[in-house]
Amino acid sequence: MGPSARLGDGAENPRERVVHKPTRTENPKVAIIGAGMSGLVCAAELSARSISVQVFEKSRGPGGRMSTRRVPALSNAADFDHGAQYFTARAPKFIEQVEQWIAEGVVEAWQGRIVSINADGVQPSRTGTPRFVGRPGMNAVCRRLVEGVDVRFDTRVAELTRSAQQWRLSDPGGLRLGEFDLVVSTAPAPQTAALLKSAAPALATWVARARMQPCWALLAAFDAGLPLEFDGAFVNQGPLSWIARSSSKPGRASAPERWILHANPRWSEKHLEADPNDVVAPLLDAFSTATGNALPNPNWAVAHRWRYALTDSPLNDGCLFDSTAGVGACGDWANGNRVEGAFLSGRQMALAIAEAYGLPSSEG
Repeated sequence: MGPSARLGDGAENPRERVVHKPTRTENPKVAIIGAGMSGLVCAAELSARSISVQVFEKSRGPGGRMSTRRVPALSNAADFDHGAQYFTARAPKFIEQVEQWIAEGVVEAWQGRIVSINADGVQPSRTGTPRFVGRPGMNAVCRRLVEGVDVRFDTRVAELTRSAQQWRLSDPGGLRLGEFDLVVSTAPAPQTAALLKSAAPALATWVARARMQPCWALLAAFDAGLPLEFDGAFVNQGPLSWIARSSSKPGRASAPERWILHANPRWSEKHLEADPNDVVAPLLDAFSTATGNALPNPNWAVAHRWRYALTDSPLNDGCLFDSTAGVGACGDWANGNRVEGAFLSGRQMALAIAEAYGLPSSEG
């Protein structure tokens, strides 16, 4: 299977590699839904080819699950990486990009002490793969990518309808957001599938194969440093799956000491509709149990629910694109998970569009 699956109208196999050349010859006008890693990479690649791009993002800023939460009530410099904790780089193109971000000062290697916690106690992490983080927060990468990209924040796309040869986008109130030749959704797979169900049913059916799991995240700040001899831990017992000293990452304020606790998918699913206030105490108890320490109460703690955090069954298509209908979808869920997968998926989506319109798709 190649790096992208292309869907044709009426195709029996939605993964069939069929290239349909659009009837239009001029550069398309493209709408991208979502200003996370995939959407912004796709937008940047298309803009570099002089393609008109408009990005729609329902949140107030870029980042998606790479967002950073700042808490002025603690201090102006207090922040939490409450979604993606770090990323690795293995693919040559992504390694090249990470090196560029490092040179620009928006990415740095995290030298934190990482361990695993299981029934046998605390064990050092065996991986020697470098872990990278945005500086001064994980969202620094997306803030860098959004430069020069036309993004409408606080704007949710709720419906796609066909108008002549274009797609009309509307918000939940029915307000028209514009008409475009191509639409790309980078939202989580369940949201993308729902949005495309009527507009592109074959593509929507394939997207729905990527099942995503929730994650409750607890953000906690402590007056004093905790007596733990590690900065991050994979937790293999109890409700938690990951804990990290967020304030140990480069470019962050060291005080107050701040920790992120991620609940595992099973626990998060069981408590999916819980009130956030009711999630705080059990996850703090799990924190103490996992570390074997009677930890002090935090001076500030808030729970945040990621309804779509992890992909249980990610696709490995790179991206999905029906060039006849002018609809595409990409994201980490379409390319094996992880931040690197999101980057490569967004880039592959842009290259597929460029190829379909006969535009330069090679480097340089």
